[in-house]
Amino acid sequence: MRRRDALACGLTLSSLFAGRRAEAAPSTLPQAAAVPGGVALLPLGPLGPLGATAPSARPSARYQGDTVLVRPQGREWLAVVGIPLAADPAVPQTLEVVEADGRERRLSFELKPKRYAEQHLKVAPRHVELSPQDQARTQQERAHLREVLKRYSADREPASLRLQLPVEGRRSSSFGLRRFFNGQPRNPHGGMDIAAPTGRPVHSAAAGEVLDTGDYFFNGQTVIVDHGQGFLSLYCHLSAIDTAQGRQVEAGTLLGRIGATGRVTGPHLHFSVYLNAQSVDPALFLPAPTAAGQGRKTPA
Repeated sequence: MRRRDALACGLTLSSLFAGRRAEAAPSTLPQAAAVPGGVALLPLGPLGPLGATAPSARPSARYQGDTVLVRPQGREWLAVVGIPLAADPAVPQTLEVVEADGRERRLSFELKPKRYAEQHLKVAPRHVELSPQDQARTQQERAHLREVLKRYSADREPASLRLQLPVEGRRSSSFGLRRFFNGQPRNPHGGMDIAAPTGRPVHSAAAGEVLDTGDYFFNGQTVIVDHGQGFLSLYCHLSAIDTAQGRQVEAGTLLGRIGATGRVTGPHLHFSVYLNAQSVDPALFLPAPTAAGQGRKTPA
């Protein structure tokens, strides 16, 4: 074989293997699902000269009044938009974009409908028919959590938007379930439930900062981790908290242990993911469950 042909063959093989390596590289993005409770991935345009990714070159975006995570992806900027469960697919959605040079524009996108299942649960009457004291407590806690979950840390860049499973166990109740407690309708389920024995360790699903810890009426003992740019994860119903507010954590850092605190029917972890202050389906960020990770729809 002549040297020129050999070089061409070598380049072809190198390109082929490089392509295979690129295909095998794990994605840093959640699965796209432009549905209520899902995630829309919206290209915002090229990175700019020489692929510049400096903060000064980054466009910004807002959706329903909240700042949206924007990250470089390949050769373009990408908005990663959390869609509220209450969004109406019949109504066109609008992303407000401000370019790095200050120019403003509006980007329209559409949602597809998605129907979530229903779940009927029996819990202690005090968690459905609240006393005046409990009503006052829950109103204060809702206001506090609303402010916490609106946190947008512009200086923290998530390395990846893919998450590790925070605890081993059955995914016992899915995101978006329309829930009925003792026959009374309540808000849809804003997270994923993972059933596991009391005391099993719960770990951070990604690197970040512990934004909040507390013992809440509905959520029980809770930890919230800020992964940056409005990307948060929440861990509820813990029997123990093994971290503290302000602590820096890595993916896999111990946060607490499985429990049954708050409004529950058995020991499990309620795991939620937030983007731009909206609770979105955690399954879009996690590895696909194994057969052992599936199971009956029990503890909630």
